[in-house]
Formats: sequence, structure tokens, C-alpha cells
Amino acid sequence: MPNNSEEFAPDFRERALIREKYPDEADYLAAVERMKAGEPLGYVLGEWYFYGLTFLLNRDCLIPRPETEHLVEYLIGNLPKNAFFLDLCTGSGCIAISVLKHRPDCTALAADLSEGALKAAKKNAAQNGVSERITFVRADILNEIVLPGDPDAVASNPPYIRKDIIPTLSEQVRREPVLALDGGEDGLIFYRRRAVDYLPKMQKGALLAAGIGYDQGDAMRALGCDAVYQDYSGNDRVAVFKK
Repeated sequence: MPNNSEEFAPDFRERALIREKYPDEADYLAAVERMKAGEPLGYVLGEWYFYGLTFLLNRDCLIPRPETEHLVEYLIGNLPKNAFFLDLCTGSGCIAISVLKHRPDCTALAADLSEGALKAAKKNAAQNGVSERITFVRADILNEIVLPGDPDAVASNPPYIRKDIIPTLSEQVRREPVLALDGGEDGLIFYRRRAVDYLPKMQKGALLAAGIGYDQGDAMRALGCDAVYQDYSGNDRVAVFKK
């Protein structure tokens, strides 16, 4: 593992963010060294920016990706009025909280296996003013079904990286929690769980929307999804199943 290496030296933009967060010179230099040693910028800052909002982070949370904003956009535009939805594998809570912030008529339940991630998500809900419209539960999504009431939608950005690919990822990505990366042998284990165990139990007209890897559209169609939406570069980003 590199130590004080220039391989991960922050660029000008990253240094500006670090300087803003750590105005004291000693703290700033220490934060720069953390990045040089391979620590992701989101963990160095202790927060990240997603869909125009700020989210607190700890090392139990996946750092929110801009591609996941496409899932948020879909949900904001397609959830019915006064919708109640689930956010499975919520992590920092960025998906559910961003939707609730832009859809004040909606409510949500967010679930994750990690106590550390849920701790951050609860703080993020409070920081962004949606705590009264979201409930958090700890749950092992692969081994139990979280389906309270009759939700209008189930949303998720689950782990979708193939197990054998994880050791080849950059050191910075590998420093993120493996629970948030590992999608099983073919990267699809969580999607099968949703399509097989959730969709049949949901009310008629409900939808299941998931963030997916850039090359997973065909796999989602094979699982029976109704639509795959792409980002502005033509990469697969969101799969939607309808009841």
C-alpha cells in the first residue's frame, strides 16, 4: 500500500475542498497526506455532495456516485402522489433523502445491514430536514424481506460488482465497505432477490427501481424488467420493474 505517495495526490479542485474543510494549516496538510496514502476524498472530508445536497459520511457508507442521481430523478418524476416507498441498502440515505427533499408529499422506509451506515443516514435525514418522513431499520436484505404495508415503490442502489472484480478495483474504491460493493458471483444477487421476492408481493401498479452497472442492462432484461434507462453517455443506469 502506498504511503505518502504522489500516486493519490489531490488535484487543485480536491485541494480546494480540503482547504475549505480544514482551514488550519496543520489539519489541511494532514488531510492531504491521508489522500496521498489512498484514502478517498469523501472520507477525508467526512461528507459528500449528491443531488444538490450535502451528506455526512463515515467509513461504513459507500460514497455517493453521480450516476445514482439518475435513479433519484426517475423516482422524483414517477412516484405517485403521496407515495410511500422503500429504499433498500440505503447506505448514507442519499437516495431516499434526496427524493423526500424534492417530493414533500412522500414518505419512506430505509433499510441497511450496517449499523454504522444507518447512523450516518439518520444524521443526514435530520440535516436535510426530512426526519419526520423517513423511518430507518436494520435488516439483512438477502435473508429477510422488508415489505411493510403496501409501498408504492421499492428503490435500491445495491452492491452490483462481481466478487472476482473487487480485487482489481482501485485502492481508493477498495477502501469503501465491501458490503456496499459485493454483488455476488455475477453481480446480480440483490437484483434477483428484488425481482423474485419483492415484486410479486407488491400491490398492483407498484414499481421497483434499481441503480445498475453501466453494462447490466441486458441482465436486467433477462430478469424481466420493463425498462432500462441510460445516462447522457448512453450507459445503463436504472432498471425498472412494474407490477
